[in-house]
Amino acid sequence: MTNRSLQDISPTITTLDDLASLASYSLMDTLNCDPDAKINGVDHMPRQVFSGHYVPVNPTPIEAPEYVTHSKQFFRELGFADSMAESADFISMFSGDISQLPEPMRKIGWASGYALSIYGTEYTQQCPFQTGNGYGDGRAMSVLEAVINGQRWEMQLKGGGRTPYCRGGDGRAVMRSSVREFLAQEHMQALGVPTSRSLSLYVSKTEKVTRPWYSEGSHSKDPDILSPEAVAISTRVAPSFIRVGQLELFARRARSNEHPRAMEELEKIVLHAIEREYADVIDTKLSTAEKVVLFAQEFRSRLTSLVANWIRVGYCQGNFNSDNCAVGGFTLDYGPFGFCDEFNPQFQPWTGGGHHFAFLNQPMAAQRNFHMFCTALQPLLTSNQQQLLQLDEVLTGFTKVMQVEMENMWAAKLGLDTFDAELFSELETLMVKTSVDYTIFFRELSMIPDDISPLKKSFYNDAINEAESERIDQHWSAWFTKWKSLCINNASSRAEVSRQMKRVNPKYSLREWLLAPAYQQARTGNYSLIRQLQDVITQPYAEQSKDVEDKYYRLKPAEMFDTGGVSFYSCSS
Repeated sequence: MTNRSLQDISPTITTLDDLASLASYSLMDTLNCDPDAKINGVDHMPRQVFSGHYVPVNPTPIEAPEYVTHSKQFFRELGFADSMAESADFISMFSGDISQLPEPMRKIGWASGYALSIYGTEYTQQCPFQTGNGYGDGRAMSVLEAVINGQRWEMQLKGGGRTPYCRGGDGRAVMRSSVREFLAQEHMQALGVPTSRSLSLYVSKTEKVTRPWYSEGSHSKDPDILSPEAVAISTRVAPSFIRVGQLELFARRARSNEHPRAMEELEKIVLHAIEREYADVIDTKLSTAEKVVLFAQEFRSRLTSLVANWIRVGYCQGNFNSDNCAVGGFTLDYGPFGFCDEFNPQFQPWTGGGHHFAFLNQPMAAQRNFHMFCTALQPLLTSNQQQLLQLDEVLTGFTKVMQVEMENMWAAKLGLDTFDAELFSELETLMVKTSVDYTIFFRELSMIPDDISPLKKSFYNDAINEAESERIDQHWSAWFTKWKSLCINNASSRAEVSRQMKRVNPKYSLREWLLAPAYQQARTGNYSLIRQLQDVITQPYAEQSKDVEDKYYRLKPAEMFDTGGVSFYSCSS
């Protein structure tokens, strides 16, 4: 549906009472509650959770909440009136106070546990009990499921306070990280990349927490100051928030028979994930074993497509652990993420992330997560040898499927009908050697210029001398001539190829050095730059005004390189 047709639709949900009538709590109504939980939801201290799929927990409202922004696009898709975002009861609910919700909404939220695997190795020592039973949603809790226009959505408060999984933290998110996640989700949606969505963002006018961060202009890899920052709550929305790590948790318990209902809980969470995320493609009448194999096939398709799309738009997840890998096959949990400025296969915005999660290593990281996903499904197939072999074939086929997705993506970015390995290899070498701006280069190439002059707008490195400059130009010209002969057959095809390339090569990306001024300005209570940036990055393929182009379509300033909190960061809370 186009933006124009969305704008023409009158909102059908104009009050919180309208939204309440659509409430439908499938997770709490069909899955197991932690038997040690406090039914009143007052459960905010770290503890081990030994069984059950969720813990009832009340969010902790932020003090004196103030409206920052909401997603107008997503509101239209849901049929929400924009006025709701600034209404008192909506602000109250989505800043953490659910004590006065209209029925049949429930005055209690829920948090879930999950396991942690990093690049295919499971860890338990990250939880404070060294058992893995204290790891899960430490500062995120869901407060609503609703079926809207036939689609089930789960709404989750990020920064909503402590849960039993908080590992001693305060359960809060600060303005900085909340702005980043809010804008990133809506940018990815506009880019055509599957993602959780942003609903609303509220900040406290009085409540602050202290976080490690970087002083202005710092080049330290680690934060060098403690910064008092306003707390905020952003609401993220998805069909579900079930992660690979959740399936791993219940599989681990089933394999070791940790409690009498362990195998039942694994089967329940798997079937619930299928119902929430794949009901349109997996027949409910099939046996569990048959569903499991189809689940793996469908998730493989979504995951490989997702990662290829990440690379298409220059996105690096930074921390692609299994707990940050949604079984629905969409981008989830925008913590230490980043968008490339200069092209670098080893781009990694998070100093703690390692090369295994770097930009062009993301396909392999996805394969490791998929391996853990399939391993988690295996206990359900122990008595179904045929399906167990089929699951193994699905896993073995991941590398080939991923390769096809990547080759198709690169071909599309280059305007080619088929992938040309030699042409791409030459391009990759040139892009690294010349320090090319990833977004600007492909957008300028999409114009199909007559020569390489416009492409030089994307070059960060000036040649050392005239002779080297001439050699680089010759290399680029030779590659450009070869590329042009492959993508353009005749004059009439030039315009069509250009149109196709512009649809996959965005003009604007959410660069960290553009984000930082927005959340820095917000500290003074001025949110205009956040809203301006939101307008720009939710139209990433559009030719916008000259003022927008001058401000947002340009190379990263030299003084921003190697600057903490802009070029890299070690925390994201």
